[in-house]
Amino acid sequence: MNNLFTKLHFSVTHHSRVLVQAASVLRASVLKQHPLLGTLSTNERQYRSMPTHGIGRYKYLLPKDVPKKKKDKLQMKKIKPGTETEYGVVNVTVSGYDMTLVEHYSQYIHNLCNRLKIKVDESYALPTKSTEIMIMQEQGTKMYVDAVLKTHERVVQLSGLSATMCPVFMEVLLKNQPEGIQLSLKEHTEADYQSRFKARPELEGLIAQMG
Repeated sequence: MNNLFTKLHFSVTHHSRVLVQAASVLRASVLKQHPLLGTLSTNERQYRSMPTHGIGRYKYLLPKDVPKKKKDKLQMKKIKPGTETEYGVVNVTVSGYDMTLVEHYSQYIHNLCNRLKIKVDESYALPTKSTEIMIMQEQGTKMYVDAVLKTHERVVQLSGLSATMCPVFMEVLLKNQPEGIQLSLKEHTEADYQSRFKARPELEGLIAQMG
């Protein structure tokens, strides 16, 4: 019986030693692959000697800048033709020398169209035109500039104006037309679209030479 107990005790102690050695070997291999796990078991404050990883950086929190797209060249829209009951695209042009009156009257036309449920495609300003008034001297043939008049123009472009509404619309506009303001209404053409842009003869000449 004693020999049996001694053999069992020896085998148990041998197996325990083997398990302890295997555990130490396994722990050493794990610590080599993951060294941070070894610091978790200790009570020392190891982070003091470690560098600051990304502390104070904020650029990754900001949204990424989307590259700006180049603006496409402005192209003329297709002109809507008129029918028997309504007009196509109509330009209401307001012009005058006083820019304040021209601007306010064009705003009035725009608001009136909204109240009458007339569709306004767009409202824009045409390039300002300058007119020089020259006077000849009493004694002599030389002329000098006496004044420069600037003509301001605004266009309110309408579409789908009915033939029955047009006379009423024009009567209201003429009754509320300020002094010194010229009003005209005509159908939109390609020449009206081109008049929105300032002429650049030098650039056109260079393009013609390159072509």
